[in-house]
Amino acid sequence: MTLTTLVSGADALRRETAIAHAIGQLPKTDSVALILEGLASAESPLHQSINNLPWRISRIAPSCPCCIGNLAMRVTLNRMLRPPPQHLFISLAANAHQAQIRAFLLAAPYDRLLDLQSDLITA
Repeated sequence: MTLTTLVSGADALRRETAIAHAIGQLPKTDSVALILEGLASAESPLHQSINNLPWRISRIAPSCPCCIGNLAMRVTLNRMLRPPPQHLFISLAANAHQAQIRAFLLAAPYDRLLDLQSDLITA
């Protein structure tokens, strides 16, 4: 199962910095996939490392996944899970609907693919 962490907070740079820090704590041999909401920033440590590390990164348009029917999230998630990474970080701009997104990830078919970890919420 893929260890999955939801990362939320209004500032994309802080979310991506928190993700980079969390990835830095993992063994270098672990496979990592990232689903990031919003546009890339040249200041992001993830953007700066993208060419040097074997991470799979996908960006989705800024919007609440549960409010738009989870279509973009479902398609992106299905792609990222082939082959399944050891770790998946999903970055969301707002945590207002975090419970609904978590419920979506705990429902079939993702319930047998993902092992949801504690959420990481940035200031």
